[in-house]
Amino acid sequence: MTTPEIIEQIHELISEDGRISAKSITEQLGISRQRVGSIIHEDLDMRKLSAKWVPKCLNMDQKRQRCQSSEQLLEIFWRDPNDFLSRSVTMDETSLYHYDPETKQQSMEWRHSGSPRPQKIPNTKIRWKRSLSPRFFGDQDAILLTDYIPKGQTSR
Repeated sequence: MTTPEIIEQIHELISEDGRISAKSITEQLGISRQRVGSIIHEDLDMRKLSAKWVPKCLNMDQKRQRCQSSEQLLEIFWRDPNDFLSRSVTMDETSLYHYDPETKQQSMEWRHSGSPRPQKIPNTKIRWKRSLSPRFFGDQDAILLTDYIPKGQTSR
């Protein structure tokens, strides 16, 4: 039989370590795996979610700068929407990153239903970054410039 005490013990274990496995809870409390699953899903209304991969976490200054840049581009666009692309120059640079990512299984955490997925930001575990040359600058009609990054340097 499921008692409020057992439910509370399971809730405490999950609160202490959101990544705890149901098997570990079963071993610690000496109850069946099926009962642990039932308590977690039905009584606590929780499920295990894997982390959502987020390519980069921006600080407040970077977010503000992106908003300002976007607003400036919108102003230019609204001045003459038909001429916007002909006045735009873009750049493309390719970079390789090497991470020691945790697996999807390792990132899973117990969360209440309706809770957002945890976020996994990979740049905290970058072993190395290397920019590949060339970089290309172009407009709507052609490549305007090809720039090569010297070996051992990055553009940032």
